[in-house]
Amino acid sequence: MSKSKTKVLIVEDDPTLRDMYATKFESEGFEVLKAGNGEEGLELARTKKPEAILLDVMMPKLDGFATLKEIRADKNLKKLPVVMLTNLGQEEDIKKGKELGADDYFIKANQTPAEIVAKVRALLK
Repeated sequence: MSKSKTKVLIVEDDPTLRDMYATKFESEGFEVLKAGNGEEGLELARTKKPEAILLDVMMPKLDGFATLKEIRADKNLKKLPVVMLTNLGQEEDIKKGKELGADDYFIKANQTPAEIVAKVRALLK
């Protein structure tokens, strides 16, 4: 009996970064969904039901904070683990992310893709 892969949604407007994280998650056995902005991310979260979401903050259309607010307001999505992934490392940004319900908050420059995969795995346990 084949176990279905854990689905992770990566919402990141930078295609290079998005693909880098996607490649790492796929190599670790995850099924990866990709979105280039918050609107697309919400749509995918609602239709494809991922087990976890990696969410960039600075994005066109709907930024990560607004997207997170929508996720937490949606009864079908509100329990999903959401990891904010950003270059905004200011204390107030991290605080805002946590207040809006992010399960974790990472500064891209400080984490390798492997470390991010490990953190998502830990959240899913």
